[in-house]
Amino acid sequence: MDIGGMFSALTGQGGVKIDIRLTPQNGVLAIPLEHYPSWKLHRNPFWRVKHPNAAKPASIAPLGPYGEMQQQEQVYAYESHQDIAGVVTLNLAPGKKVEHLGIKVQFIGRIDTGFGLNEGRPRYDFISLSKELAPPGILYQPQIQIPFMFRNMDKEHESYRGRNVAVRYFVKVVMERKFLPPLKKEHDVWVQVMGRPPAQNEAIKMEVGIEDCLHIEFQYERRIYNLRDTILGKIHFLLVRIKIKHMELAVIRRETSGEGMSNSMQGGQPGGNANGDATQNVFTETQTLVKYEIMDGAPVKGEVIPVRLSLRGIPADLTPTFSAVNNRFSVRYYLNLVLVDEEDRRYFKQQEIILWRDQLG
Repeated sequence: MDIGGMFSALTGQGGVKIDIRLTPQNGVLAIPLEHYPSWKLHRNPFWRVKHPNAAKPASIAPLGPYGEMQQQEQVYAYESHQDIAGVVTLNLAPGKKVEHLGIKVQFIGRIDTGFGLNEGRPRYDFISLSKELAPPGILYQPQIQIPFMFRNMDKEHESYRGRNVAVRYFVKVVMERKFLPPLKKEHDVWVQVMGRPPAQNEAIKMEVGIEDCLHIEFQYERRIYNLRDTILGKIHFLLVRIKIKHMELAVIRRETSGEGMSNSMQGGQPGGNANGDATQNVFTETQTLVKYEIMDGAPVKGEVIPVRLSLRGIPADLTPTFSAVNNRFSVRYYLNLVLVDEEDRRYFKQQEIILWRDQLG
């Protein structure tokens, strides 16, 4: 069964086209994704809702170097323990022959910090495996297919595309040539790491306020959630002596990246949209994923406001919480509760929550 989108590399010198197609073996579960998960927000809050009878919009396939139409890429998610198998196809132009110095296939896991605010910074390969597909020789046949497989790889990090950092897995084919640069082609593999339910998942309870003006108590049922969970809680007003106009709840994602970052650099409260500290060589991006108004009007003493927030309804690609991945970056999530009074003064309290993945997709 072929599931990978076909990737092609066409070269003018020799007319060789390289195709890579993933072919999972029996028992390997690979879940199709609608798109590559990324940092960006989706403008349509109902982006996951699709009418079953609606026609699928036609998409335009990208053009190759010679204007040929390329097959659209289909993204699939693999579990971290699964083997990666596929077929490399070499297509020659009619009547051509190609001399090469060897063909190899590589599987690479990479942390890329070389874009966004971090442009020019290095990449770190935490997996690098290579296998020979063909020894030096001459290609005569119009089409040659060579299978490959990478077994028993420990893909410990989940694939991630953030603002300033990415975790990427990909298959790379390299054909070395005499007196010419090598031909290269890459095929991305999206990996997701399954978590386990926490043995203990204590409730969150906090009391905050302003002396003689405001005293409120926050209660959330849990601190750890899977990506399809619903956050439930209550807010108790124990003392209210200021005129509150409304109250809102936001989910915040904070990405911190930098070489040699420590846990202390990850801590603290998320604030601002982008902060770069050249002395510490650490960059922070804070993104508000969703914001709901959960109360309108002035509460009275003894009022209880319920909180119910579905994580599946957030118009973004949520990831599990990442803590100091290879000591290069972290991704954390926070609940931010904000009260606004009639003079537009804002009072807020943030609480970190831990997210984990319970299924592919």
